[in-house]
Amino acid sequence: MNSGAIGIFDSGIGGLTVAAAVRQLLPNESTIYIGDTARVPYGPKSPETVRRYAREILDWLLHQDVKAIVVACNTVSAHALDDLRTRSPVPVIGVIKPGARAAAHATTTNTVGVIGTAGTIASGAYRIALQRINPAMRVVEQACPLFVPLVEEGWLDHEATRFVAEEYLRPMRNHGIDVLVLGCTHYPMLKPLLREVMGPEVQLIDSAEATAGELARVLNELGLVAPARSAVTQRWVATDDPARFAKVGAVFMSGSPAPVELAELGKLDA
Repeated sequence: MNSGAIGIFDSGIGGLTVAAAVRQLLPNESTIYIGDTARVPYGPKSPETVRRYAREILDWLLHQDVKAIVVACNTVSAHALDDLRTRSPVPVIGVIKPGARAAAHATTTNTVGVIGTAGTIASGAYRIALQRINPAMRVVEQACPLFVPLVEEGWLDHEATRFVAEEYLRPMRNHGIDVLVLGCTHYPMLKPLLREVMGPEVQLIDSAEATAGELARVLNELGLVAPARSAVTQRWVATDDPARFAKVGAVFMSGSPAPVELAELGKLDA
């Protein structure tokens, strides 16, 4: 057993859906969440820049003595996960492979839809992961860049959001998918709306929930589960504008994450 905290990081705030899923599944575990709000979004950045940013966050988290790290960012999972694993003395878990495995298990037609940011879809990371599981898998991908600002605005069931969802997802329905992977950590906030748009015959795969399940498996396998009576702490950290992090974070969490610390990634003693 190990009472150390689990580090969770994202380019910004969307990874809070992963933090919420971890908290729900593993209530005895302490967590440290850091969002790189000074440099969000990562999607338009080059893979090398994403790897450099991710290494800086990895170093910061390791200096907090975390026992495991969850990369709650699809862009980092697509471009930097292997690099982080070679550098980390603790297990590092991404969001793409758990989501792909859940989708492959759920589909009965081998036709899976994936929605994500432009960067994640351009990387082909989910398609590659799905077709490694089953080479016959047919993967229909769609970038949905407007979903992130709509979620952060709190427009989860707004008429504008519904219109955008209909426009993005109409091709998915035409291709006859039976499973839709929410390949961005913001998107679970839109699950009720997406269920209505896609209809009951399409199962939604929440990569945040799948990642929390993978984390639980790894902790058990490596003997890193926290003792049942250990004190549970939650730290929230941003690299810029903690007040906005707390305000927008309230959309993702049951109540605003507070207090929010400010970290400078280049100063490990900060």
